[in-house]
Amino acid sequence: MQEHEEIVRAENLKKTFTLSKKQQKIERTGERRRVAVDGLTFSAYRGEIYGLLGPNGAGKTTTLRMLSTLIRPDAGDAFLCGHSIVKEPQRVRDVIGFMTSDLKLEGFFTPDYLFDFFGAMHGVEKAALAARKRELFSRFGIDQFAGVQVKNLSTGMLQKVSLVISIVHDPEIVIFDEPTNGLDVITAKTVTDFLEELRRMGKSIILSTHIFSLVEKLCDRVGILLNGKLAAEGALETVAQGDLERTFFALYEGKGGTL
Repeated sequence: MQEHEEIVRAENLKKTFTLSKKQQKIERTGERRRVAVDGLTFSAYRGEIYGLLGPNGAGKTTTLRMLSTLIRPDAGDAFLCGHSIVKEPQRVRDVIGFMTSDLKLEGFFTPDYLFDFFGAMHGVEKAALAARKRELFSRFGIDQFAGVQVKNLSTGMLQKVSLVISIVHDPEIVIFDEPTNGLDVITAKTVTDFLEELRRMGKSIILSTHIFSLVEKLCDRVGILLNGKLAAEGALETVAQGDLERTFFALYEGKGGTL
């Protein structure tokens, strides 16, 4: 593995959303537009886990959706394996897997069908797809649920199915939005163990989270995101300064946040 080989580079990403009247009423605000991500620049390297740490509303999910080409930035660009999210979105999709707890799967489909469907969509050859299904279904204990409709699966099993679907094509970069959100401790450990395994295989992982312990357990480098901007970024031990939680709240309060 080439040391410090840049595989993701975000350059001055910006995204603004228009608030509906309903949102304005709920949030008791008169502002019409909200800046979700404001000039975000960072790099991630091959074979590492990069964490975006921040509270709800910091811009984490918006950032990952831009990187995954689900939404376009208003300004700036990002390059994944050298491909522009603005100019080459399909090339980007070929090299990434995107996982989110918001992934909606039709209830009447089965894990078996969904894996084959997404594999074919990514152009995975049939023999390779069958071998990968055996490997991943066994790894995550999906085998005995392969023919069960999604609507009848537990939350934890559904998360596992979503995970294997997102990496059906063996992507170079895996992007996870809150990878352990809503999971029981056993399923969460299965997911985090697999992320560490992917790193050992030389894959690159970008994840968002608000959980300090998850960052401390998994991440090589971290960016603390507050109000759509990076408040700190670098190697975990450098940013954390011995106590990641204390560092985070010092930055948060310094930006005008209140507890």
